[in-house]
Amino acid sequence: MYHSEVVTVPETVAVVDLSGPKKQVGLIGGNFNPVHFAHLMIAEQVGQKLGFDHVEFLPSYLPPHIDEKQTIDSLHRLNMVRLAIEDNPHLTINTTDLDRKGKSYTVDTMKKLKIENPDTEYYFIIGGDQVEYLPKWHKIDELAQLVNFVGVKRPGYEIDSPYPIIWVDVPQIQLSSSYIRKQVAQGCSIRYLVPEKVREYIEEEGLYLNEA
Repeated sequence: MYHSEVVTVPETVAVVDLSGPKKQVGLIGGNFNPVHFAHLMIAEQVGQKLGFDHVEFLPSYLPPHIDEKQTIDSLHRLNMVRLAIEDNPHLTINTTDLDRKGKSYTVDTMKKLKIENPDTEYYFIIGGDQVEYLPKWHKIDELAQLVNFVGVKRPGYEIDSPYPIIWVDVPQIQLSSSYIRKQVAQGCSIRYLVPEKVREYIEEEGLYLNEA
């Protein structure tokens, strides 16, 4: 079981890289339905603490683990992420899954990204609650060879995993997209839960008013 923060290459292995240092890029995937301050805080904190060149938000088109009926149109989700990160040069958007459409399997996404960006080392950011489900991810053994996993520690969840995880401590914010959707449906305020421009977009587009 892995729980250390650094995975070391054995000294007996000699690697000669003539292409120069690779870019270090974080990926934070999700439905972002809607994006909120916890997503933004995690992306900023992990990116800063691990020294990434930048962190890319990777909105899914159809998450394989979520009922399609629970996901609003991808254009709305993409627009909200754009509004949320527009004033942060360290955060960007990766539309690979949205462009490909269909079920968003991470292994397929990483294969495409590695081919298109051979000069980039990717780090996939996941919550501590997701780490225990890694063995159930689609083609997880293959995926583990394509990307580095970064785990965001959460109280009550183990840090042991059959896969190497780089663990990072960040402030704990108990906030979820489902909570925000329910707040909107009940006519409650979501101010300070999402960026102001995202709140205004949700109101102007009439999103989540019929959330069960």
